[in-house]
Amino acid sequence: MLPQFVLTELSDRDDPASVLISDALEQYFSRQKLVAEEGLRRDGKPNWVRHEFNLLPVVVDASGAPWPEASVYLLSCLEETPTPSMATFASIADDLSAYYRFLDEYGVDWTSFPSHKLSRPTYRFNGHLKFSIGANEISAATARRRMGSVIAFYRWLTEEEVFTPANPPWVQRDQYVEFSDKQEFRHSKMIKTTDLKIDVPRQDDPYDGMIEDGAKLRPLPRDEQEWLIEALRSIGNTEMTLIHLFALLTGARIQTVLTLRVKDVYVQLPKNGEARLPVGHGTGIDTKFDKQMVLHIPQWLCEKLRIYAESPRATVRRLRATGGEHEHQYLFLSRQGVPFYQRKADSVIFNRENTLRHTKSGQAVRQFIKERVVPLIRETYGVDNFHYRFHDLRATAGMNWTDYQLDLVAQGQIKLLQAREYVQVRMGHSSSEITERYLTFRQRLEQVRRVEEQHEEHLRELCERAMAGLQ
Repeated sequence: MLPQFVLTELSDRDDPASVLISDALEQYFSRQKLVAEEGLRRDGKPNWVRHEFNLLPVVVDASGAPWPEASVYLLSCLEETPTPSMATFASIADDLSAYYRFLDEYGVDWTSFPSHKLSRPTYRFNGHLKFSIGANEISAATARRRMGSVIAFYRWLTEEEVFTPANPPWVQRDQYVEFSDKQEFRHSKMIKTTDLKIDVPRQDDPYDGMIEDGAKLRPLPRDEQEWLIEALRSIGNTEMTLIHLFALLTGARIQTVLTLRVKDVYVQLPKNGEARLPVGHGTGIDTKFDKQMVLHIPQWLCEKLRIYAESPRATVRRLRATGGEHEHQYLFLSRQGVPFYQRKADSVIFNRENTLRHTKSGQAVRQFIKERVVPLIRETYGVDNFHYRFHDLRATAGMNWTDYQLDLVAQGQIKLLQAREYVQVRMGHSSSEITERYLTFRQRLEQVRRVEEQHEEHLRELCERAMAGLQ
């Protein structure tokens, strides 16, 4: 990941915009792609096409030399994206790096596509990924993503006429898939699929204590929630405690919590109840896929956040941050004034002074959980297998709301439909199908518990009958 990158091109010595590059094996002159006076690109591309990037991913070989075709491919994709997410392109670069390591390790030429299909590099890499899945070295999801990145790379090479393989890199066919829109209407669309597709049968276990909500999430039961709160109180890190509480009480994802601004905690407070905070596209607060929704924040939590925002501790951190003290500054910052998660809007602003080689995406919070919270809970309560991820707090919030609503249903105060709508709005679910998983979660676990008890008793009777009379 290059901290800063400015797109340039070779130029003549006599060009007034030329700059001598002397710290190379051979000196040369270059100039920027953008004409400074006119703000236009020299190559005729629209002037909105970016030519400056922070954290540009580059695919390199074992010696550190860039893979030219892969690096130009990434740059081309970045130029075609008005507001690129560098984390996304870093993931693509990581996939291509894995492919390059495979080519290097097994001595495979990525440009050689012989007549024997299984000898072609794409099919050999496909087999390598499948073996890696079988050996539990990588997950099926990672393998599918890596194969997809390699296919996209070769497609670009062919479309740009950079490289034409002697034989097809894969067999392609059209396939129709069905999906539901936000209104639950069924639709179908045609997609292109290849014989390099990695299909690994997945055994869904509805009784594993997890909820499928964009990922497998584990709602923390009440006792574990108490352990967590007590551990946070014992550690005494103000920022991490507030970050956890916000997620636990609003169901917000990590990127939403960590991109809150100072001004966001000064939303209008009702006399009693909760404050409503819009998040997502156009609000300056990040959400998954920029989805717009409203968070409901308990009044007392809003007041705690305001107290923190005005505290000397928070003020000192803002003064150390880029941009200093202002209402649009990140609410949660490290001791050095660095945000825990970089907003998408900030990531597209070029910073010539950037020295970081990674993007901020909540690593400090995850490290705090792994190194401080989980070990403390395991030691304090004697539960060696205790674990949780920050995203589990979202599922925990959803289950807390669900349990409360189902209690009201049982008391006859509301209908089940009202309970479902309440949880769906709070969680920001596009489909009621996902909300239904929360509503049936406890019932499924109770059902499997009863079945297991009955099954165990049945097997015990059979075994006792079989053993009767034996010495």
